[in-house]
Amino acid sequence: MRYNKLGSTGLFVSELCFGTMTFGGRGPTSVIGKVQQTEADTLLARSFEAGINLIDTADIYSEGNSERITGQVLKNLGTKRDEVIVGTKVFGNMGSKPNQQGSSHGHILDGAKASLERLQLEYIDLYQLHGFDPATPIEETLAALNDLVRQGLVRYIGVSNWAAWQIAKAFGISNLHNLAKFASLQAYYSIAGRDLEREIVPMLSSEDLGLLVWSPLAGGLLSGKYNREQQEHEGSRRTTFKFPPVEMERAYNIIDVLKEMAQHKQVSVAQLAIAWLHQPHVTSVILGTKRIEQLTDNLGAINILLSEEELRSLDQVSQLPAEYPGWMLDFWSQARVQQLKNSRPVVPVKRETP
Repeated sequence: MRYNKLGSTGLFVSELCFGTMTFGGRGPTSVIGKVQQTEADTLLARSFEAGINLIDTADIYSEGNSERITGQVLKNLGTKRDEVIVGTKVFGNMGSKPNQQGSSHGHILDGAKASLERLQLEYIDLYQLHGFDPATPIEETLAALNDLVRQGLVRYIGVSNWAAWQIAKAFGISNLHNLAKFASLQAYYSIAGRDLEREIVPMLSSEDLGLLVWSPLAGGLLSGKYNREQQEHEGSRRTTFKFPPVEMERAYNIIDVLKEMAQHKQVSVAQLAIAWLHQPHVTSVILGTKRIEQLTDNLGAINILLSEEELRSLDQVSQLPAEYPGWMLDFWSQARVQQLKNSRPVVPVKRETP
């Protein structure tokens, strides 16, 4: 297991993360999984044994039950607090009243307190906004998160499912008012869904933001169970819950290449799909498994190295169609890009410490 720096922070997280959306079996997210306490203990014990140090959950998963089970796992396994990084999220609807959702100052403070109680923790390592709230000014949201950081209840803050312009605006506000800045973005990314590369990946590099990837197997589509001939699979959530949305013809072309490559390398299709995500802009890949066999297979992805030829083959079959303004930026900037390549690299001057 390798450990990557989370954005501009000094925090190192495992290249694979254990996601607990499968825990609990309550409410709308129960379609993802119904893992209970004993099974959760087993799954996380195996994850820790493999070197995973990052856990991802959210208040809305199983109506808070995922957080409860996660917190109890840490107690049951006797996990030392400084050996695990716990991330959770706030934003989703946690009740029937109008102020029990969103990113208002009040809901964020209430949400953090409730999550800490369910997790049985004194602080949250990474507190993330689960979505963008059009009803709340970003200034108000960032001020609330900053309060939690200053109180020691939260150590780092992050965001999930935001557009590049929204994150850039938040960075500007944080810089202007000296508020805590986002350390990471959690977003959907897979070889079957590379939309992130249009605007968000360049922004990650520009702002030194970590990337935590959810649904690396495109909701199970890249698990190896599906192809053009086998478009349904009994017992799989993709059969009844086709999320995230995928352009299926392109996905089947990708699966064809993955299957052939998997046979040649004697690995699973799922392992290859996860290994493809070991890219410079990806900090950690979130695994959402229900069974120990699934988890063991997914963990094997850390040992897979893709050759340049294999990467080119996968890139060719999965590449995004050209879209404006991307194609114009590439076309119009060619001369300056070449100028940069031909220039002598700037070497920082090392100064002796007095």
